[in-house]
Amino acid sequence: MIDTHAHLNFSQFDEDRKDVISKCLDNNISIINIGTDYNSSLEVIKIAEEFNLYASIGLHPLDIEEGFDYDKYKTLINNRVVAIGEAGLDYWYKPKGKAKREEYKEKQKQIFLKHIDLSLEANLPLIIHCRVAFDDAYEILKRQRLKGVIHSFTGTIDDLEKFLSLGYYIGINGIIFKMDLEDVIKKIPIDRLLLETDCPFLSPPGFEERNNPLSLKIIAEEVSHIKNISLEDLIKKTDENALSLFDKMKI
Repeated sequence: MIDTHAHLNFSQFDEDRKDVISKCLDNNISIINIGTDYNSSLEVIKIAEEFNLYASIGLHPLDIEEGFDYDKYKTLINNRVVAIGEAGLDYWYKPKGKAKREEYKEKQKQIFLKHIDLSLEANLPLIIHCRVAFDDAYEILKRQRLKGVIHSFTGTIDDLEKFLSLGYYIGINGIIFKMDLEDVIKKIPIDRLLLETDCPFLSPPGFEERNNPLSLKIIAEEVSHIKNISLEDLIKKTDENALSLFDKMKI
């Protein structure tokens, strides 16, 4: 199995990171760890190199005050970096006042566009974070020829169909236990579906409070039930999808 979106570099794993990764590898779970700013992008590369995992580099839209130095991020790309991101738009936390909100959104859009440019230049897929911003994200992405995934998808069926029409994969994680996404999951074509945990967040019910990639099977079981296909077929196909999108991975 492939966890296509994890944050094992986060401080929640400082005490037992090596043990968690070892357990994942023992259970045949490969992992793409996702950078959310420059320092964490450095960290996910270091972890990837040390444990034979994979990394993605980028600046999360809620961390844009750091600024996105295109050339600086570009120098990080090596054979363990299989994607750019996570990058995108997040309008969940908005400044007060219309002018400040518009300025905030515009800054996110400009940094998102820089990630798109880097994705195109490096010929790497884009890992897209989108929350309460599906219309704006679609308007930006429909003008580009990109490959990528809408991670932790929480949109409507209409949103889903728009991004599918652009060729994007859809990332599903433990948020399906917190939101009613059953109808959306039923509509995701099996050849466009990716599994992820977004750990240490979004832990499934009955799993430990701090999520980790070992919960991927719980998510897969729920998705296989919703889509009425066998767990084995779901895992096989989502692994194939991940290897197709993140084609620098070598499992």
